[in-house]
Amino acid sequence: MIRPIVKDILFLQRKAEKASRKDRAAGRDLLDTLAAHSDTCVGLAANMIGVSKAIIAIRDEKRFLLLYNPVITMHSLTYYDTEEGCLSLAGKRPCRRYDWVEVKYEDEDFHKKRKRFQGFTAEIIQHEMDHLEGILI
Repeated sequence: MIRPIVKDILFLQRKAEKASRKDRAAGRDLLDTLAAHSDTCVGLAANMIGVSKAIIAIRDEKRFLLLYNPVITMHSLTYYDTEEGCLSLAGKRPCRRYDWVEVKYEDEDFHKKRKRFQGFTAEIIQHEMDHLEGILI
């Protein structure tokens, strides 16, 4: 189900709780909502659709990827400064991102995974994981 995008700053600043198998419907809604906004959006965190759980959805090139309980376990020593926009916030804001990140997470079937992401995909993941911590750019 496509859900409306939350713009309530106080809600968005809450730290997400750990997701469980009971949150699969929220994960599907997150993917549906991302697909519906794919012309202007490359990633969403669950709190952006009103669910305060540790779930993110990203577009990795041409496919969509759902990550439950993602944690950055390693990152590059190098970083860059950029500007990012967000569906929940107006305009663009400056931020700093690592060149690559290694993330452990659970997939749609709650199988444990670990993967290194780089470039723009790493940037998307860092942005969405900031949301899980209640950090707004």
